[in-house]
Amino acid sequence: MSLLIRQLQVSLTQQSILTNQASALLQRVTSSLPAPLCRLAPTNERHYRTMPTHGIGRWKYLLPKEVPRKKRDKLQMKPIRGSTATEYGSLSVKVSGYDMTVVEHYSQYIHNLCNRLGVRVSESYALPTKSTEVMLMQEQGTKMYIDALLKTHERIVQISSMNATLCPTFMDVVLQNQPEGVQLSVKEHVERDFLERFKARPQLEGLMAQVNQRD
Repeated sequence: MSLLIRQLQVSLTQQSILTNQASALLQRVTSSLPAPLCRLAPTNERHYRTMPTHGIGRWKYLLPKEVPRKKRDKLQMKPIRGSTATEYGSLSVKVSGYDMTVVEHYSQYIHNLCNRLGVRVSESYALPTKSTEVMLMQEQGTKMYIDALLKTHERIVQISSMNATLCPTFMDVVLQNQPEGVQLSVKEHVERDFLERFKARPQLEGLMAQVNQRD
């Protein structure tokens, strides 16, 4: 009996030694591991904020650099060329009508014709649209009401240095292809034609005049 008791005591001591060694080894391993990113227990601490991200999630450097927009310079009038013995100076070919599509196509036709004939086109632009109200009076009474609103669209093709011998041929071709409802006029380009390009703002002009008077 005493021999069995001694053997049991020895085996128990060996098991206790092994468990102590295993627990010590487990503590060493767990202490060397990094802290977990999240815990099971609820907490307000965020450990991932202190860890390096190596630029993950940054996207602004992927976008192209924005180039600052340049301010548009004020439109300046080009010098008006005078006529000579063999060439015309600066001419304005004005196309106007109520149908914007027809007016636009006809001005493009004149522009292309100038390119084919070798006539230099200085500028091609549109003038502000003009509105005309058609008033109608009642049969009985003097009260008038608006019956229709007509919008006049105008396009300008400014040409320069046209040969005098080529001008009759150019005008014949342009007049033969003039569509119905479209008016055509050719005249010498002057400074007043340049000012017509800009829309009038009487309210702003009146305020500027008041400011200048106070100064």
